Amino acid sequence: MLKRNISSALSSLALKRCPLWFPHTSVRLLCSPPSPLPDQSLRTLTDMGFTDTQAEEIHMAVSSLKGGRAVKNVTCTLGTLFAMGLNSHTVLKLLQKCPELYTIKDTQLQQRISNLRKLGLGEGSMQRTVSHYPKILTVPVKNVKNTVQFLREKCLFTTQQLTDILRDCPAVVMEDPSRLEYKFQYVYFRMGVKQAEMVKHRLFRFTMDDVRCRHTFLERRGLYQTPDKKGQTLIINPTLDAILHVDRNDFLTQVANASAEEFEVFEKLLLRESQEEELQQGRIQADGDDEYEEDNNDDSDEDDDRETEGRSGYRKKKKR
Repeated sequence: MLKRNISSALSSLALKRCPLWFPHTSVRLLCSPPSPLPDQSLRTLTDMGFTDTQAEEIHMAVSSLKGGRAVKNVTCTLGTLFAMGLNSHTVLKLLQKCPELYTIKDTQLQQRISNLRKLGLGEGSMQRTVSHYPKILTVPVKNVKNTVQFLREKCLFTTQQLTDILRDCPAVVMEDPSRLEYKFQYVYFRMGVKQAEMVKHRLFRFTMDDVRCRHTFLERRGLYQTPDKKGQTLIINPTLDAILHVDRNDFLTQVANASAEEFEVFEKLLLRESQEEELQQGRIQADGDDEYEEDNNDDSDEDDDRETEGRSGYRKKKKR
């Protein structure tokens, strides 16, 4: 019934472009040419399944966006989101979280959804991922492919693990590759956690600061050891799940056996250490640049001397 209402509502707008098919049905949607959202479009939105309040909210959101792209794309955007199997309540939530979806061209939106499907996100996984992180639909296909390639080649995740990462930690596609690599290497080498555990416990939902702070706190209290080459430790390390997937109070009482005051002091100390490391790295970088300039200047002086000697020799020959 909902799909029939959507089709009827969209047809009433004299739709002429952007063909769109609902999966497993014969309903074909065509997106309208650019035109302002008229008052009667509120009725169209209610026919698609939105309440009067929801329709008014969408109408106002589109009207408030600068430029004509939102007005141009709103019908196509709604149609594409409904075609994913989302209901009107979920669609509205996505648009509230990520108003940028209004301005994305329909062809781009469909290409991005198609690419995510190729990467293993089925219908249920796709709905879950987009509902949790609608911003993933604003990321160009090329960027998503680059992130997946990086995780596959640099971090050696399997195809299934990559699918799980996209499903559970979609924000990973927005992360800087160098930071992503540092986080992986820290957890893999320093903490001794393998890829399967990283995926299982959704490592990439957490920032590097979160991971480093809790791990280092445990390490300095003698409650965590870096495994040796054989992967062995003298103590039983807490799991990544126990370290990251608990609130602050449970972490302190159940894992670290410490007070809130102790942890607060440690956080300040760790912040100071990080700032000093950054400052030191900046000094090293500056010294390296100075040495490079001095070397260039020395080379330049040597070249000048050779050139002077050459000219002097030429003059002597001439005098003879």
